[in-house]
Amino acid sequence: MTGERYEAGQVHGLSKVGRPLLVRYDLDALASAVSKDDIAASDAPGFWRYAPFLPVTKPENRVSLGEVMTPLIPLDRSASGLGAQPGKAIVKDEGRLPTGSFKARGLCLAVSMAKEFGLEHIAIPTNGNAGAALAAYARRAGQRATVFCPADTPDINVREIQQQGAEVWKVNGLINDCGRIVGEGKEAVGWFDVSTLKEPYRIEGKKTMGLELAEQMGWRLPDVIFYPTGGGTGMIGMWKAFHELKAMGWIDGPLPRMVAVQAEGCAPIVRAWEAGEEHAPLWEDAHTVAAGIRVPIAVGDFLIIRAVNESGGFTVALPDEEILAARDKVAAEDGLLLCPEGAATVAAYARALADGKVKPDETAVLYNCATGLKYPMAPVDRALDKDVPIDYARFGAA
Repeated sequence: MTGERYEAGQVHGLSKVGRPLLVRYDLDALASAVSKDDIAASDAPGFWRYAPFLPVTKPENRVSLGEVMTPLIPLDRSASGLGAQPGKAIVKDEGRLPTGSFKARGLCLAVSMAKEFGLEHIAIPTNGNAGAALAAYARRAGQRATVFCPADTPDINVREIQQQGAEVWKVNGLINDCGRIVGEGKEAVGWFDVSTLKEPYRIEGKKTMGLELAEQMGWRLPDVIFYPTGGGTGMIGMWKAFHELKAMGWIDGPLPRMVAVQAEGCAPIVRAWEAGEEHAPLWEDAHTVAAGIRVPIAVGDFLIIRAVNESGGFTVALPDEEILAARDKVAAEDGLLLCPEGAATVAAYARALADGKVKPDETAVLYNCATGLKYPMAPVDRALDKDVPIDYARFGAA
């Protein structure tokens, strides 16, 4: 980070040197103007209760689709089988947000700021959920959205994007190829690029994950956070939120250890962190069932790695088989249907317990970033013929 300043109230993308810009606040003034009781008394939907911590200056520009505070759900059965103490492994289920993923947070803020600036056309590259969130919020705000996604993006995501009013294009490449198209089209088409960390507002929306978690836990933080990491906006945003809260005196004590979780088929952050580097080169031939974290190169790589290092955290890369096994285990034992990216955090937690990197009595929050309903599931093969006698013994004793 160069420390170079850019004036608020103007449209910004990347800095002059091509790095992400971060919104800064007068935290002393904020601490004097807003209290924890004010937040608790807010009747604003979901993360808009943290409006004083966000850059949207006019209430009429806050676009909303009925956001909620996403629940914290202990993994009572599946985690105990791993050796964790009761109530210590907790999923924060972001799949309850509009459009079914945590992308609602960042894209809601980006769209709201576009509304504040009078921008009418927004474009984004996506592996699925970010495009869906942009499509929904842009239509809510009366804006035009153009979305580019890899050709193998899950069909349900592509249809969702189109159904919610965006113009969606499938590209014969990966998300970084889609991002290049968006970037090259800015001057020719005039759209605003809301690619991950290429504007300063999505990160402010993702920051609300950290603010919300702190409030839910009584303004105390867990020992460790496992985060499915692609572009890493949420990891960076939460780390930013925790520092802001600490500077305001709203939290004290050590901050959580941040764990960046990736798939073995696309693990540029893990590879760079293990090599002691701050920047992660392009990952060739990226592939994983966890499409949301299939990001071969991240513009905010150094910010992700700094959050991991400053927090005393670590990184984990997992094979797809381990990710899907964790998803199946949690669904069967705790009744919680995770997306593959969220399941990756459970698999990473299991490894960390086994390796001693996390203790059984430490509180760990695992982020499930989207509803599992958007992803392929195993087929159902059992069937009954109503026209023949039924052998009820097959169902087992009562």
